[in-house]
Amino acid sequence: MTDGTPSPEPLAADPRAGTDAATPSAQADAKPLEVVASEATLPTDRGGKPLWARLDSPFAVGLFLTLGGLVAILLGIAITNIATVIIYIALAMFAALGLDPVIKMLGRHHVSRTWSIVIIFFILFVLGGGLLVLVIPTFITQVGQFFTSIPSTVTNFQTTDFYHWLEGIFGTGLTDLVTEVQKFLTTPSNIAAISGGILKVGAGIATAVSGGLIIVVLTLYFVATLPGIKESLTQFAPARNRAKVRDMTNQITDSIGGYLMGMVILAFFNSIVAFLLHLFLGLPYPLLMGVLAFAITIIPLVGPVLYWIAASVLALFTSPLSALIFAIAYFIYIQIEAYVITPRVMSKAISIPGSLVIIGALIGGTLLGLLGALIAVPVAASILLIIKQVFIPRQDAKV
Repeated sequence: MTDGTPSPEPLAADPRAGTDAATPSAQADAKPLEVVASEATLPTDRGGKPLWARLDSPFAVGLFLTLGGLVAILLGIAITNIATVIIYIALAMFAALGLDPVIKMLGRHHVSRTWSIVIIFFILFVLGGGLLVLVIPTFITQVGQFFTSIPSTVTNFQTTDFYHWLEGIFGTGLTDLVTEVQKFLTTPSNIAAISGGILKVGAGIATAVSGGLIIVVLTLYFVATLPGIKESLTQFAPARNRAKVRDMTNQITDSIGGYLMGMVILAFFNSIVAFLLHLFLGLPYPLLMGVLAFAITIIPLVGPVLYWIAASVLALFTSPLSALIFAIAYFIYIQIEAYVITPRVMSKAISIPGSLVIIGALIGGTLLGLLGALIAVPVAASILLIIKQVFIPRQDAKV
């Protein structure tokens, strides 16, 4: 202007304009810190993409996945090769947990843990030696007599009134079936085929003996170091949770030990009852049937029922009346055991529903046989305890 009036200054731009204008795009591109941190830990290529997202590099992706698959296969093969060792370790640990309640009982009577272990293993070795000297020879003799007496036993059974009653129901097909079964069981080649041959039987016996010695040595080591093992496992938990983890570990180990010891006691009672019933009723092979009772009834819940059925059927071949008396007497004992003995023996074990007992026994028996059926139930009970004390309270805390 020529009149001397100062010209107006141009309006200054708002300093927040640039930042405000850039805010929408910046917010759109922003990522949470957790996402950025997680992406930073992923294996990426030079372009910043994860390796498995590089669809334009199929060779690299295929190589990466193939290497992972090979590692998984090698781990599976390694675990398969050492499966026997893992089974030995697991059985030894369960045996140590089963002996631990006895050691604690001696400790309450002011016996040190070292002397308790010495006393227990001395008693076990004496009992084992007594079995080898007194029971095993008689057991082997009765097994041989059982197979050699099959023809005469079947012949005597065919003359009983019970057999004629069955024949009147099923006709001549029953006679043909009994004849074929008798012929099969009295043919040595068939028995050898069932057992896999003499060499396989010998190798199996040698493996069982060596495996038993390994389990005994590992059991002795685990029993001696069990408190230290539990404390070492507790150290893996955060410091704030160690007291709770220590308490839960003691509950689980005490329950497993009480359960295993209780099952051995119940199986021993079953074997004594079976032996005495066979002896008093004049049924053959009382010692053999007592040993079988111990081996079968150690399976929880279903074991006594299986032995009751099998022993009653075998007794029919000797005397239907004796078989009936045995079936009634043993059934009465099963009821006494279920409602009187078991609650007292299993008072310190984990309570577990009967359905889970059967399912656990079936799964364990399928995987590891008789021993698997024995240890599957305490494993299931331990998992149930962890769910009750850890998972359910955590879910209840979520509102």
